Amino acid sequence: MTDTTPAAATVPAAPAEVRQRPGAARPAFAPWDDPAAVPLISYRGVSKHYEDVVAVDKLSLTIYPREFFALLGPSGCGKTTLMRLLAGFETPTEGEIFLNGENLAGVPPHKRPVNMMFQSYALFPHLSVRDNIAFGLRRDGLPGREVKTRVDEMLELVQLTAQAKRKPHQLSGGQRQRVALARSLAKKPRVLLLDEPLGALDKRLRGETQFQLVNLQYSLGITFLVVTHDQDEAFALADRIAIMRDGAIEQVAPPAQLYENPASRYVADFVGDVNLFDGTVKEAGATAVIAGPAGLAFAAPGSGAAPGTAGCIAVRPEKMLMHAPSAAPADTVNRLEGTVEDIAYGGDYTLYRVKTAAGIVEASLFNHRRTTEAAFTWDDPVVLTFDVADAVFLDR
Repeated sequence: MTDTTPAAATVPAAPAEVRQRPGAARPAFAPWDDPAAVPLISYRGVSKHYEDVVAVDKLSLTIYPREFFALLGPSGCGKTTLMRLLAGFETPTEGEIFLNGENLAGVPPHKRPVNMMFQSYALFPHLSVRDNIAFGLRRDGLPGREVKTRVDEMLELVQLTAQAKRKPHQLSGGQRQRVALARSLAKKPRVLLLDEPLGALDKRLRGETQFQLVNLQYSLGITFLVVTHDQDEAFALADRIAIMRDGAIEQVAPPAQLYENPASRYVADFVGDVNLFDGTVKEAGATAVIAGPAGLAFAAPGSGAAPGTAGCIAVRPEKMLMHAPSAAPADTVNRLEGTVEDIAYGGDYTLYRVKTAAGIVEASLFNHRRTTEAAFTWDDPVVLTFDVADAVFLDR
């Protein structure tokens, strides 16, 4: 692991208006909606080329103080490159990166108020937990008493005081992750960069650690930038998420907005599960009606698209309602008849795949009670409906 933050950097306390309940959904925290808010990090027209490969393409992005920001996308989309450009491990082919108003061009990694925690944690196996955390502080020449005080603070922060004398091989995966985190935070960076920070943990431990990480970031008031390909992780951690594709950004928004109001077909399809009904707008206005496959028509809130515009209507599986034919409402605009083809029991929900004239459509029904028998089974005829307000029209 590389420590790249000068020891003199300080961490401001979170202001009173931000001291809400910890978690990614902080109702009073939305600086991106405030025209007067000043970003901490600004990417301005940044590109990065590796010979004939364009890893980042003319990208602009702003991240605000105390924000927990996530870069989410498939492998090769440029998210790690974007992080490494900020850390100083890569140099932009074109464009500029500003941190706290300072152009980072020519500033070496060790002089940037940024620190990075790698996926592998990169702990020194021959050093104790205490000495791993103290390593960067000692290298910077801090007095022994200050090093001890800072390390003690970090051990208490990550709840590892009792394990201070242990070596990494004597720790669990979650404990090693917390040691790496403490070492990254010991030098009090303005920005902490996390590259797939929970990727080495099992599912149960990853879920527990997500809450710890969010609460830690909240209490410290440091800006966190995390790179991940795990949607659940990004949604649990981040105030805002940037969906990346081929070196560019498709959409930047809080998690709920990304899920419920995707800006493009790619975002709708990438984030969670979705049913997409392709067609052409035949009526525009407050409600957009598209002519879909097999003579079907579907409606969603209008987007201003003119008649004749090609697009699709996106509906999440949990927004689908499934009825027996005899109990289905007759006056519903969005209606599909079909037959249950596959069933997958997911514990808290059951996923039904229904064969319809529009193709296979998925519907998720929540299992509210433990003893309730399934209302539908294989080969049952069913009717699927969804409300206009639960659909999204996308023309790109």
